[in-house]
Amino acid sequence: MKLSGKIALITGGSRGIGKAIAKEFAANGASIVISGKDKTNLEKATLELDAFGVLADIRKESDVQSLINKTIERFGRLDILVNNAGVFPKIKLLHEISDSEWRDVLDVNLNGAFYATKYSIPHLQKNGGAIINIASSAGIKAYENFNADAYSASKAALVLLTKCWALEYAKSKIRVNCICPGVVETGMTSEFLSTPATRDMMNFAYPIGRFGTVNDVAKAALYFASEEDASWVTGAILPLDGGESIK
Repeated sequence: MKLSGKIALITGGSRGIGKAIAKEFAANGASIVISGKDKTNLEKATLELDAFGVLADIRKESDVQSLINKTIERFGRLDILVNNAGVFPKIKLLHEISDSEWRDVLDVNLNGAFYATKYSIPHLQKNGGAIINIASSAGIKAYENFNADAYSASKAALVLLTKCWALEYAKSKIRVNCICPGVVETGMTSEFLSTPATRDMMNFAYPIGRFGTVNDVAKAALYFASEEDASWVTGAILPLDGGESIK
């Protein structure tokens, strides 16, 4: 199995894309740590995945530091970090966004990844490892009528940080890569996709003719996590969007 003996931490791993990644990693031999801030969802996913669950608010540095510490206390090491936790805001024009709405999106999508990476690095440096950032196609391309500026800004920042971290930690044998999914059907995107008109428009936008699935993202994450497959890959930004971003 590709991840046999590895310890993998997936933030926001109790549902959606994060849960699918955790499931894929576990199926390939990894021991799994997932974090989440909803206790009910976390407990359910922990049982389903046979994972170690840690209740944590990714916006809070102290929570993230505790998350990493608990991972090390439980397993003694960390090999793979997936910065997956994220939020998608209500669709609004820039001048309609409140300061608190703007900050909340950046706190989760950007600062959370910063905290998790910051406190994981000293442990990853001991044996080398992999960091996988889950960004978005909205982080590499502007979309007319998308109207989620804070989300786009947070994901674009994560894309560039992927390249920065890849260079900073290459000599420590830490590979850092990024997946940029298009629209994936999850609980987080349900409101965005709630109208037939939106669904028809988005389906038309994808050359392959469908939305993404959580398993599409999980398979890509497995590739980046695997030393067997991706030992010479770092700083890569993977558009995973059915060809939409090349139109």
